[in-house]
Amino acid sequence: MMRSLLKIAYLGTLYDLIKTIRTTYAVSLFEEFMALSISPILAFADNYIWCIYDTVVKQAIVIDPGSAKAVDIFLEKHQLQLSAILITHHHPDHIGGVATLKKKHSSPVYGYQNANIASIDIPLIEGDEFELLSCKFKVFEVPGHTLDHIAFYAPCEAGSRHQTPWLFCGDTLFSGGCGRLFEGTPCQMHASLTQLSNLPENTEVYCAHEYTLGNLMFAVKLMPNNGDLISYKADCKNLRDNMVPTIPSTIGLELKINPFLRLDDEEIQQYFKTKNLLIKKNPVDTFAAIRQEKDNF
Repeated sequence: MMRSLLKIAYLGTLYDLIKTIRTTYAVSLFEEFMALSISPILAFADNYIWCIYDTVVKQAIVIDPGSAKAVDIFLEKHQLQLSAILITHHHPDHIGGVATLKKKHSSPVYGYQNANIASIDIPLIEGDEFELLSCKFKVFEVPGHTLDHIAFYAPCEAGSRHQTPWLFCGDTLFSGGCGRLFEGTPCQMHASLTQLSNLPENTEVYCAHEYTLGNLMFAVKLMPNNGDLISYKADCKNLRDNMVPTIPSTIGLELKINPFLRLDDEEIQQYFKTKNLLIKKNPVDTFAAIRQEKDNF
C-alpha cells in the first residue's frame, strides 16, 4: 500500500514538473516569436540608423535615417516594409534620407513639433505617447545638442514585445559622453541628461554614433582609477577590433563610467581643481567645464 502511494506521489510530482517545463518552454517560445528585433544600419563614417522590426508581419520602423540607400538595402535584405520614421533632431546625417524614404514607402514621419523639418507628419512634444508595431513610445524633449532635439523611450511593461526598456536618444547621450552644444546651453543639456539618467538602470541606450572609444579615452583622463571604466574601455576596444558595435549600453553602465553623469565624482573634481578650471561647485558649471575640456580634447 505504502509503495503504491509513493509511486502515485512520485508520478504526480513528475507530471507537475513536465507540465511546468512544457508551459515554461511554450511561453518562452511564444515570447521569442512575438519579440521585436532591433538592428543598427550603418551609415557614413560612424552613424547608426536604428531599425526596429517584426520578423512575422515584416514591418519596420527606422530612427534617424540619414541615408535612404542604406535603409533600403537593409529593408530589401530582410524583406521588410517601412511603416514609420522617427526623427530626433534636424541635422543632415539624421534626416538626409527622410524625404526619399517617405515618398517611396508612404511612411509617416514622427518628429518634434517645433523642428523646421517639412517631412514631419506627426508633430510631437514632451510627454506625448504613441504606439507602433505594438510597441509604446514616450517622447522626451532633450535640448542641448540642438534646440529641437527629442528622444524616444520605450518602457518595458506587461505584454511588451521587448525584455528591457529602450531609449533612442540621437546625439544627446552617447556611451561615455554626450553631444556637443551646437545650439543649446550647458544648463539645458545638463537638465536633459539628468532626465535620461533617471530612467531605469536596465534601459538600453541606443545613441546615433559610434563614438564610444574616443569618449572613453577622454573619460579615463578624468577618472584614471575608475575600475568600471577601465574594464569597459577594454571590452569596447575588443568589440571594435572585431567591427562589432559598442551600442547599446545601459543607463546603469553610463552612471558608472560617463563623466557627464558623474559630476560629483571625486577624481573629476580633483582634476579641475589642479587645473584651476572649476570656480564654482554647482552641477551646471561642472558640466560646462567637462564639456569644454572634451571639446578641446
